[in-house]
Amino acid sequence: MNRPHVLLSVAVSVDGYIDDRGDERFPLSNAEDFDHVDRVRAESGAILVGAATIRRDNPRLLVNSAERRAARVAEGRPEYPLKVTVTSSGDLDPALKFWHHGGDKLVYTTDSGRARASGAVGHLAEVVCLGPVIDFGALLDDLGERGVDRLMVEGGGTIHTAFLSAGLADEIRMAVAPMLIGQANAPRFVNPAEFPGGPAHRFHLEEVTKLGDVAVLRYFPKV
Repeated sequence: MNRPHVLLSVAVSVDGYIDDRGDERFPLSNAEDFDHVDRVRAESGAILVGAATIRRDNPRLLVNSAERRAARVAEGRPEYPLKVTVTSSGDLDPALKFWHHGGDKLVYTTDSGRARASGAVGHLAEVVCLGPVIDFGALLDDLGERGVDRLMVEGGGTIHTAFLSAGLADEIRMAVAPMLIGQANAPRFVNPAEFPGGPAHRFHLEEVTKLGDVAVLRYFPKV
């Protein structure tokens, strides 16, 4: 079975945080980085974000460039990548922007969360149950069966941690912003976990790109 290539995309401060403790999303990226992210989205078959991130940030999660969307259509692909979210509890708000912009939406949930998820967004998205817990390997198998060749994972930290701890991430796109957040309880890229190879395992650094004042690092974790 062909699973999609999994790319984790994240923007972090120099001291490793992805946000501050404020109610509004902290602006780490710049215009050049946002455009680069838009390009990577356009190259993806699906974009995944956790339900907690949807509740917190209320993202639309779109390819914003009309030229890139037109190129997708010319290649015989949908105008927008499939939008995917993951929720164990089924706690989803149908009023949020995620459900009302772009193309098809897909929800992965558990036995206990299926009824709640279906009741909330079953008229806006396909709801797929993965069993008693979220099995990210089964999730990738299902996406592969749907023809998704590249999956872009945009967070949050719990989702990134799950892919990395299970050895399921093929690539990390990390944008490093030139600032320090310095708040002990602010969210980080990943949570504490047991990762394949342990602390001594070194990723392969494939590329470093300067986008204005942001450095974008391209890592391959599996080498």
